Order: sequence, then structure tokens, then C-alpha cells
Amino acid sequence: MRIYPTFFRLCFSWMDAERAHKIGFTLIKAAHRAGAGAVLRRLFAPSPSLRTTAFGLTFPTPFGLAAGFDKEGRGINALADLGFGHIEVGTITGQAQPGNPQPRLFRLVEDRAVINRMGFNNDGAAAVAPRLTRALAELGGAYAGVRPVVGVNIGKTKAVGLDDALADYLVSARTLAPSADYLVVNVSSPNTPGLRLLQNVETLRPLLAGVGEAADSAAGRHVPLLVKIAPDLSDEDIADVAELALDLGLDGIICTNTTISRDGLASPARLVEAKGAGGLSGAPLKARSLAVLRQLKAAVGDRLALVSVGGVESGADVQERLDAGATLVQGYTAFLYEGPFWASRINKDLARLRK
Repeated sequence: MRIYPTFFRLCFSWMDAERAHKIGFTLIKAAHRAGAGAVLRRLFAPSPSLRTTAFGLTFPTPFGLAAGFDKEGRGINALADLGFGHIEVGTITGQAQPGNPQPRLFRLVEDRAVINRMGFNNDGAAAVAPRLTRALAELGGAYAGVRPVVGVNIGKTKAVGLDDALADYLVSARTLAPSADYLVVNVSSPNTPGLRLLQNVETLRPLLAGVGEAADSAAGRHVPLLVKIAPDLSDEDIADVAELALDLGLDGIICTNTTISRDGLASPARLVEAKGAGGLSGAPLKARSLAVLRQLKAAVGDRLALVSVGGVESGADVQERLDAGATLVQGYTAFLYEGPFWASRINKDLARLRK
């Protein structure tokens, strides 16, 4: 019997979504600090059969937590306790910023979806970097075998103009790369004005090349570099990004971010309209995310890793993405609806499906 959906309905469904997120995350971190981590790690340890290699790193399971949940690297180890094979921190910007005015996070419960216009609220790269360093040190001591991987997602500071975007990304890359297992360039959030214009390949080429060079130089090693794209790109633009990624020798593409589309929702149109602008994530994104994955797989083959995210809720969903060509799969929105045992259930389902 699954208790959390009832708990969510009674305790969180009526509450402001951002406040509920903060409370839930605080409880997860509190359990870790209270010493429950060792027990949880044993209880939720993924089956060794799920170990996966991507861009030179070994992941305990192909299923991980997408950027957006832990925006500032404050709960990496607590989230790792729950069975995620990787935790992607961020999005982090070169400068600290408060994000957009509240309220800015909204549930569409009928659709098992979320609309957010958070706006990259975070403490900035300089504040986050020491947290990453401490978290990696703790993870190294806590796991005798393969530890969860920590990725860092970086974006543009809102106050920085597009003409100065490269310099802003370079600040984050140089500051965070030494403490990151891999780095993601986010040019696809709809909540920073003009950001998606950076997905144009003429603009994207120097940005990715510059970030990759700066990251490797700062870290003294190759830091795997990925780019995260929007589901709203045309098929032609997706093909262009795939060609660019191969040309630059990127390590992977994350597909996809949230969508600005509101098509096909079960929630009443008046309710959806009242939530306002922002990126939609969750179950309604499943079909488009899968379609983008398949298009990218056809374009790149096995020459780089594809990380699929969008509408993933179950072990069967994860396996479907893997069968469609993903090397890794991420989730986020369903975590809000399914609760702290979600990753463990997915790992158990994946192990069962592989037998």
C-alpha cells in the first residue's frame, strides 16, 4: 500500500507549491542529518545490475534527479540516500539572484503536472561551489562502491544581457567545474527573458566551446559537458543542435526542459490560464520528450549520450526511454506527487524488468 499519495493529498495539495516543496525538502535533509542516511542507503541501494556508464562516469542506476529540485546544492547527500543514481544541482548562475516574484510554482494535479516560473533563484556560483566540494567528499566516504554522480546545471544571470552571456556562463563554469562530475549548459528555460535565443546554433557554438574549454582548464581534467534543450524546438532546430553537439565533441544532450505549450491538458482552461506564464513539466510532456529523444538518437547514434527527461513517472517509463536510445533518464515532477520512495520504486521496477 502506498501511503504518500494520501499524505500528499492531506498535507500538501492545498498548500502553496513552493512552500510545500521547501517543507518536503527540509524533512529529507533533516532525516539525513539525524543519522538516517546509512539506513536509507542500505534500504534504497540500487541493484548492481543497474550500473550504467555514461561519458566516462559510472552511475549506480540510470535514473537520476533532474535540475530544479536542489537549486543550490544544499541537500545532495540526503537526496542520494533515496536511491537516485545522480543528482543534477541547479540551475546555478554566475551571480546570486532572487528569481521571479512569488507565487511562481503551481500544480496541475489533474494532469500530474507543474507550471513554474522560478527564474533561476539561487545563491550564485561562488556560494554553491563549496557546498559541492563538501558533498562530494561526504559521498566519497559514504559509499564503498559506486557513488551517485553529481552534475551541475548552469544558466545565464537574468541581469546580464545576451551579448554578455558567454562571460557570465564562463564565471559559473570556472567556479563550479572543479566540484562537478559533469556540467550542463541550460539554454532552454522559458523563465529567463531571451535565454532560449541562445539555442540558435550560431550563438550556441561559441558558448559551448567557451564553457567546455573554461571548465576543463579550471578543473585540470575533462569535465563532461552536456547541453539541455527545449521540447519546443522545431525538428530542424533539433537536427542542427545534434550536428553541433557532434561537431564540438560534446558528451551529451539532455532532452528536454519544460514546455511553454499548454496543449492537451485535462485541467480546465480557466484554471491553467490563471496560473500564468511558465514552463510546464510532468506527465503531459511525455509524448513530446520521447519524440525528441527518438529524433536525436536517429541523428547521433551512439556517438554521444542522451539523457531523457520529461513525463517520467514509473520504472516502465524509464525503461521505455532507455529502449528508445537514452543512456540516462531523469525525473523531477513526479517526485512531488510520489514522495521520497519514488526513486527506490523505479530502481526495483527496472531491476525486475531486466530479469
